[in-house]
Order: sequence, then structure tokens, then C-alpha cells
Amino acid sequence: MSSAPRLTEPITVPATRGTCPFDPPPAYRQARLEDPVSRVELWDGSTTWMVTRYEDVRAVLGDKRFSAEADRPNFPFTSPGRRELSTVGQSFIRMDDPEHARLRRMLTGDFMLKKMTALRPQVQEIADGLLDRMTADRAEADLVAEFALPLPSLVICLLLGVPYEDHEYFQRCSRVMLDSRSKTEEILEARQSLLDYMSRLTAEKRRSPDDGILSRLAQREDLDNDETARMGLLLLIAGHETTANMTSLSVLALLQNPDQLARLRAEPELMNGAVEELLRYLTIVHSGVARVAIEDIEIGGTTIPAGDGVLCMINEANRDDDAFAHGDALDVARDARRHVAFGFGVHQCLGQPLARLELQVALSTILRKLPGLRLAAQYEDIAFRHEMLIFGVEALPVAW
Repeated sequence: MSSAPRLTEPITVPATRGTCPFDPPPAYRQARLEDPVSRVELWDGSTTWMVTRYEDVRAVLGDKRFSAEADRPNFPFTSPGRRELSTVGQSFIRMDDPEHARLRRMLTGDFMLKKMTALRPQVQEIADGLLDRMTADRAEADLVAEFALPLPSLVICLLLGVPYEDHEYFQRCSRVMLDSRSKTEEILEARQSLLDYMSRLTAEKRRSPDDGILSRLAQREDLDNDETARMGLLLLIAGHETTANMTSLSVLALLQNPDQLARLRAEPELMNGAVEELLRYLTIVHSGVARVAIEDIEIGGTTIPAGDGVLCMINEANRDDDAFAHGDALDVARDARRHVAFGFGVHQCLGQPLARLELQVALSTILRKLPGLRLAAQYEDIAFRHEMLIFGVEALPVAW
């Protein structure tokens, strides 16, 4: 067992935000420096372990002795809605191997680098079209509504074979599901509505197949309709919410760091690396990645007993100075490829090649087409989505 000093004040997760919305809560920094494997309190008074150091987070997420199954006792949830959402009819991200691996393998080919490279011209065409329409007859707009959200929504609908004309409906439902303030019954109702929608669409694809991922899954004999609908729903929500928030936050972070924005404009060849740095710096999953120990395991000198829950704070781990020098600084020339913004281990984000592609295209296109880009509101008036499972901004008024 560790003999390291324990925190002098208990931490409740999620913790209170600090003055900079891009930074993790100060309490997580305190924990990383004083007690990197610490006991913290959750919303319902229960306690769990919180891991904040980069190497320790990778150790937990890379060890199959930590389970991702949300129905295990002591699995840590950061809100009552998260508990209900994670324990009812879950997709493969809340399964352990071998079932997790079996279902995940059905999708890995759809997100391979070769396929994403082939998709780039289509993503570029969508990005160009959106920005051309946004700037055609005005000098300012909301970048979230006009560009950051429709770009990944259009792309994931294209890949899945989901009608884009339904995007307002599934975006509305996904917001309810991802908002920690939503009531349990609201979350379950929104989730069931989307599952019913995906089930109907799956049945249609089975009768009249097309080239989309959902249609291909619907033809498999080893998947039933419910499993296909759950997989489709996971891809639909993750495919637009994450990249939309990362795009708008990245633009805002660059505008707030004009030296970095200027360097990226002057050296566009830095873009791919800058995307990795923005993923590290912003890390839009702020509620932690949850696991349960299935046997006694030592992490960072502390033994986590079998059956105890663990929250890996990947946003704080990505600011660890031991892994990334001056971790609180945004540096578009940094080699940030070892970040854990997509998680780590067998459960790391399946769609990360698509997310990278979309961010590279989105940010490059914005910088190329909008050389005079600036905020059209006071920074202090920007509304951040602190209560959402995926961090972002509600709107981003910009001018050019």
C-alpha cells in the first residue's frame, strides 16, 4: 500500500470548475500533485478511486483486470442519469472481452486509415460548402450551428446511411441523453426514442440494403435487430457530438492564443500535429473514464481492492507535466501523439481516425477561407457546456 500523503480536503466529483474553462477543475490538479490515486466522493455520497497521473491512467485503461461493465457493483457514475443510461441495454463500449472484441471487430474495417484517406475529398467538399454558404451574404454567424455541428453530422449520416433530414431530431435527443441535469425519465425516454428510430431504420436496411454501415450490419446473421440498433445509435451520437464540440472549442482556443493561431497560419504543415495538441489540451471528456477492479491491483504504489470503482481523469492526465512539458500551455508544434483524449487500451475510441480527419479538414478550411476570423462576442459571454458529458460551447459567434 502507498504511504504517500493523502488529500487534506475531500474532493467531490465532478469538481467545481476554475477560472479558465479550458482547464480541468483545480481539485484534480491538487489530487495529481498530492495524492494521484485518491478516494473521492460522488453525487450520491458513495466513494470511488480517482486516478489523475498520466502513467497511472494508462496503466488502468490498459489493464484488462479493470472492467468496463457498468452493471458491476461499485461502478462509478457521476450523475443519476449516467447510471441509468449506462446500465440499460448497453452497447459494446460497456462490455469486456470477448464480447466487446467480437462486436468491435465488426466495425474496425469501417474506420481504418485507408478508408478515412479515401473519404477526405468528400469531407473537404462538405466543409467547403458549409463555409461558402455561411459567408455568402453576411459577415458573422454562429460557428457551432453553421459549421461545427453540421459537418460531422453530415459525415456520420453519410457513413451510416442515416437520413440527414432527421438530424434535428437525433441531435435534440442526444443533448438530453448527454446532459447531467436531465432527469432519469427524460434520458431513458430520449434513448428509447432513438433506439426505436434506429430499429425501424435497421429493418428498412434489411429489406432494402445500401452502402452504409447500418445496412451492412443489418445483413449479418450474428446480430439481431436490437444489437444493430444499439451499435448504430452509439456511432450516430459519438459521430457528431464529439467532433462538433472539439471543432468549436479548438477554434475558440486558437483565438484565445493568437500566437499559436498565427504560427498555424504561417506553417499549415503543422496542422496534423496541432490537432493532436488540441485534443490533448482540450480533452472534451471531463467526467472521467470509469472502470471496476476485478482483482486487487497496484496502481501508482496504491493497491486498489477487487470490486472498487475507479475514475480515470483523462483531462487531467493530459496536462501532466511529466508526460507533456508545460502541460497547461497550448503549443501547436508539440508532439502530443501520446495523449489519452481517445482513451487507451482495448476500449480506446473506435472512431478516432474519422475524428482526426474531420478536425484536420475543418480547421484547415477555416484558417484558409477565413483569414480575418475573430470572436463576435465577448469571451466572458461564451456559454460553456459544463453540464454535458461531452464538453463544448453552446454557441460560438464569429466574424470575418
